[in-house]
Amino acid sequence: MDGRVLLPHPRTRELFDSPVPAGSGWPGEPADGTTPVATSARDVARIADASGEIPQVDAASTVCRACPRLVSWREEVAVTRRRAFRDQPYWGRPAAGFGDPQAGLLVVGLAPAAHGANRTGRLFTGDRSGDWLFAALHRAGVGSQAESLDAADGLTLDGVRMAAAVRCAPPENKPTPAERDTCAPWLRREIELMPRLRVMLALGAFGWQAALAVVRGIGWEVPRPAPRFGHGATAVLTRPDGERVHLLGCYHVSQQNTQTGRLTEAMLDDLLAQALALARP
Repeated sequence: MDGRVLLPHPRTRELFDSPVPAGSGWPGEPADGTTPVATSARDVARIADASGEIPQVDAASTVCRACPRLVSWREEVAVTRRRAFRDQPYWGRPAAGFGDPQAGLLVVGLAPAAHGANRTGRLFTGDRSGDWLFAALHRAGVGSQAESLDAADGLTLDGVRMAAAVRCAPPENKPTPAERDTCAPWLRREIELMPRLRVMLALGAFGWQAALAVVRGIGWEVPRPAPRFGHGATAVLTRPDGERVHLLGCYHVSQQNTQTGRLTEAMLDDLLAQALALARP
């Protein structure tokens, strides 16, 4: 434990170290002591390829240590913690995808927030961006509740899954190109294991570019010239089996966008409604 003080989870009150060791009982923990740990880009690709179902991808991605800078940063944040959360343990590990494995809609974000998913252990949970996104999903009837506070709050998604292009919280919210590429096999394998996927909703230009790069790499047909990101931008991608998947662009639900009015609730609701309509069988 390196002399650290164990702290109680804000809901369950169970004591945890920060970062949280795999298999220690954190709510929703997908990994355990037998989960393979990636320590290089080659490991990530190998372990992702060997994952036969989404829970395996979730588990392996949450113990990944392939990017030294990201590992150091996420764990430093977990140990020092923000003043408002000094009485809580921090997850301090990569954040797996969250939601319905059989979803028709996949929301693709950038990366976990340092004091959001890096603290709570669930994507888009515990930060302002998540407040906006989950409230919109609830209004659309696909989220069981409007707030996502922690990994033990009972929230579920129906027909929707979300994933980050980069699974670790990066310094200044800016992963490097090498970190993005190293992490890409987790998203790639997740997409490959979603047989009902019909729509991807990319939050921001980073998510848009990451989605295009991943599907291009697994043989999907992508329009040329490459589709450009914009709020409401659309592109039709084609799987090798001929099935079409729509890519929609949405301004990121960051405070910079939501507090300035660049992204409004009505804009988000309209685009989410379009995505859900396209995702229906």
